[in-house]
Amino acid sequence: MELRHLRYFVAVGEEQHFGRGAERLRVAQPALSRQIHNLEQEIGFKLFERLSRGVKLSAAGRSFLDGARRILREVGEATARAKLVASGQMGTLRVGFVESMSWHGAIPDSFVSFREHRPNVELQLKPLSSVEQIEAVQSGRLDAGFVFTPIGRIGREVAQLEIDVLSLMLAAPKGHPLAKVKNLRLRDLGDAHFVWFPRRESPLFYDRLMHECFRGGLKSPHIVQEAVNEATILSLVSCRMGVAFVTSATRWRCPASVTLLPVIDLNLPLPFALIWRKDNASPLLESFLSEVRSIAKSGD
Repeated sequence: MELRHLRYFVAVGEEQHFGRGAERLRVAQPALSRQIHNLEQEIGFKLFERLSRGVKLSAAGRSFLDGARRILREVGEATARAKLVASGQMGTLRVGFVESMSWHGAIPDSFVSFREHRPNVELQLKPLSSVEQIEAVQSGRLDAGFVFTPIGRIGREVAQLEIDVLSLMLAAPKGHPLAKVKNLRLRDLGDAHFVWFPRRESPLFYDRLMHECFRGGLKSPHIVQEAVNEATILSLVSCRMGVAFVTSATRWRCPASVTLLPVIDLNLPLPFALIWRKDNASPLLESFLSEVRSIAKSGD
């Protein structure tokens, strides 16, 4: 049994006439009659009672008509959904992002724009560290991720679109003595108490930052507390537990009780990019990449 058999049967059943059914389907009446006969032979019972003028559905035919309509309707709906998925108008897109970068710029702008243009798409958003996102993109658990790229080697199977290059600043409680230092340098931070992130969160970046501090004369930062994310670090700085290095993007969500200070000899650029697997052929992903490219270009 094929779908065309069901379409032929429904047309004849609704018209109660082979001629009108053939006209509706734009097929020859003998061919339509033959297809209905083949269908009855296959299912093993008569669908119609033949009359002198037209046909009448049998009791079994009336029951079969309800099921045939439902099947054709479901096939039509499934086809329409599949077309939307194929065109990037429906489906699920899984995107990771670094929470500290989500307050301003490409991340929130791309989410809002994508949602406006594709309201039927399920956008699953995952706040994760850069290391976690890279692994998730490589394994296929995420379609794309907004990450800091110097945290480790990104495999050849992963493509990236650079969004921005950030710098590091010193977050200090307002009124802290360091805020009064003009042309603040790393060597001026020798007596400061630091809130720092654990090395396990990003070993390569941790080591690069320590090397940069050592090079600038801050040979052994006095770390009094560790915290795994920038939001917690900022809250601890706000509580006057210490100072901390944070990204320049922090200015978009910096607590009123915290001031951001440039350190003139701290040279550690932080490239920020969107990454995805090169072999991910999702039309939704391509649509999202187009949105991000447009936003990144407009921000240049």
